[in-house]
Amino acid sequence: MRGTRDILQYQQGLGQHENYHEYCRLLGRLKTNYQLSELVNVEIYGDWIRLVAEFTMKSLESWQWASGSVYYLLGLWSRLVSSVAYLKSDCPSLLDDYVPQITESYIKSRFDSVQNAGRFSTSKTSSDLTCVEGQLTWLIHIIGGIIRGRQSSSTSSEIHEVIDGDLAARVFQLIQVMDSGVHIEARYNERSKQRLDLAILIFFQNFRRVYVGDQAMHSSKQLYLRLGELVGLQDHVVVLNIIVQKIATNLKRYRQSDEVIGETLALFQELAAGYMSGKMLLKLDAVNFILGHHTKDFFPFLDEFGSTRNRTLFYFTLGRLLFMEDSPSKFKAFVAPLQKVFMMLEEMADSGFRSNEVKCAIIGLMRDLRGLTMATNSRRTYGLVFDWLYPTHVSLFVRIIQRWTDTPEVMTPLLKFMAEFVLNKTQRLAFDSSSPNGILLFREVSKVIVAYGTIILSQPVSADPYTYLYKGIWITLTILTRALAGNYVNFGVFELYGDQALSSALEIALKMSLAIPLVDVLAFRKLARAYFGLLEVLCHNHTAVIVNLETEAFAHIVGSLEFGLKSLDVSISSQCASAVDSLAGFYFSKITTGESRASTEAVNMTRHLSQCPNIFLEILKTLFELVLLEDCANQWSLSRPMLSLILISEQIYSNLRAQLLSSQPSDQQHRLAECFDKLMADVARTIEPKNRDKFTQNLTVFRHEFRAT
Repeated sequence: MRGTRDILQYQQGLGQHENYHEYCRLLGRLKTNYQLSELVNVEIYGDWIRLVAEFTMKSLESWQWASGSVYYLLGLWSRLVSSVAYLKSDCPSLLDDYVPQITESYIKSRFDSVQNAGRFSTSKTSSDLTCVEGQLTWLIHIIGGIIRGRQSSSTSSEIHEVIDGDLAARVFQLIQVMDSGVHIEARYNERSKQRLDLAILIFFQNFRRVYVGDQAMHSSKQLYLRLGELVGLQDHVVVLNIIVQKIATNLKRYRQSDEVIGETLALFQELAAGYMSGKMLLKLDAVNFILGHHTKDFFPFLDEFGSTRNRTLFYFTLGRLLFMEDSPSKFKAFVAPLQKVFMMLEEMADSGFRSNEVKCAIIGLMRDLRGLTMATNSRRTYGLVFDWLYPTHVSLFVRIIQRWTDTPEVMTPLLKFMAEFVLNKTQRLAFDSSSPNGILLFREVSKVIVAYGTIILSQPVSADPYTYLYKGIWITLTILTRALAGNYVNFGVFELYGDQALSSALEIALKMSLAIPLVDVLAFRKLARAYFGLLEVLCHNHTAVIVNLETEAFAHIVGSLEFGLKSLDVSISSQCASAVDSLAGFYFSKITTGESRASTEAVNMTRHLSQCPNIFLEILKTLFELVLLEDCANQWSLSRPMLSLILISEQIYSNLRAQLLSSQPSDQQHRLAECFDKLMADVARTIEPKNRDKFTQNLTVFRHEFRAT
């Protein structure tokens, strides 16, 4: 403190910007290391806090020069103020004297920055409006910050609520007039107006979290009394109505500001996410208007190609509200505009199916469908969507793929919708025992996968392989993985009745997987997750499909699992461990124990390992290295395939043990040999869960002792 005080007294080196910046960083760290109680007890605290306050205010006044450094100073004051409640000292902190001055300086500096920017405008009227909007933007951000601070405040009093009411009332008064006037239409394209609306949205988010809701209503009587006196807002329902009206206004007025539309929809979704708040929303006329008029005629952003990503969130939110009521008639009325788009596309001749109008219609429809499907979280709501789409409209998806495979902007929304449509989250795909819908759904999924895979693999390699090839493939692999793991299809039916849907989908999926170089699989995280996720499901539930591959393909897949085990992504590493465990368990059950050595799958597996004898040895070695030498977060997952691989062949384990022992210094080899002996203590030659758990316990002890050597 004495060093930083002396620098301020003599202004040593602060004229150099790098010195100045690092000095601000040093001040910012003081409160991180010391408590306020310690600081106030230092003899020079009074001088120090005064000089730091003066330095902060001067820095705020010189915002053009010090803008990047002020952050550290404000962080210091924030931590000092947060510590006042825990101050255990008779010495005064003096914060009551300096913090209001700093706050005032901060607000003034924000106003000055706006006025300075306004001087460069070419139009006097535009300059005045821009300046006012900029100043209001800063004020609203500050008011929102004050209200948000109430969440983390350890004290709450009626006077604080009254102050919040006074501040919030001014914002609500502004909202009533900011979207009116003859000049307003032109302002929506201005950046200053957009920033103002973004500030309003942030204010709404903060106000809602503190003062909207049944619990908040009962504990915030003084605030609503004050709002009622000033602007006639007596309760949170009235406030909620104003928020929704502003949401609707933004969605109507903004066509091309993707940022404002995105933040507006994020707020709308946040309001609809809660059960009670969602129920309150359904009572508001503004919400019912949106539910009944969700077309581009009322919300022009839906017609903007640049805003297509926002459509998914828009329909996800509307779907949440729609499905809060059990009303098939309301669902039918809601999807009527989407039904018209379906009919237009289905009636379109092939000659016109590649037009830009059709392209935009498909992209919009697929994003809308995905959002609506995301909102289904029960058997009832998913059934409404399924019965609407199947069998009437599902054939359109394959037709789109056949005409638009070479266009990622079309394929990505369609495939992502299908990935959502087949996802059995919250057990929403629970069809009746007498219903064939699960099988029928998978047959349609198979058609989509086969159609896309067949065409995309015949396309020439692009200069941008991820966009034009890999992205579509990883989404397609995700579709198949989710369908295979959804537990709503009895896949034995397909082979029993000679249906090729399953075998065709698996065949094309494996072709797509093997068409991508392993180095590229590992380079793109989403692609890697989809690739290894599919392998995990295939190895576990459809082991025969992997085992019956040609040896070259089998070796490639198993080799890729070894690389996946080394991934820094824990989910990928765990998926690969599970896949290896399934393969090793298959070998142990069918071949090692001699249960089904004569089966086609067992013969093929034996052939693979005779041609690639070290393939399992290398994986086991990798697993030992990961568990013993790395700080792996998924040791339990990695331990499961280790036992299966050890039990496959005593020779494999003996060879690996010898390799690891020889790699250690001679004086450590005896100790390590004892660790290996303990590893298999009381472990039987079975892969039963209880035996696996015993091995995992031994491995944990082995790892601890090995790392201690």
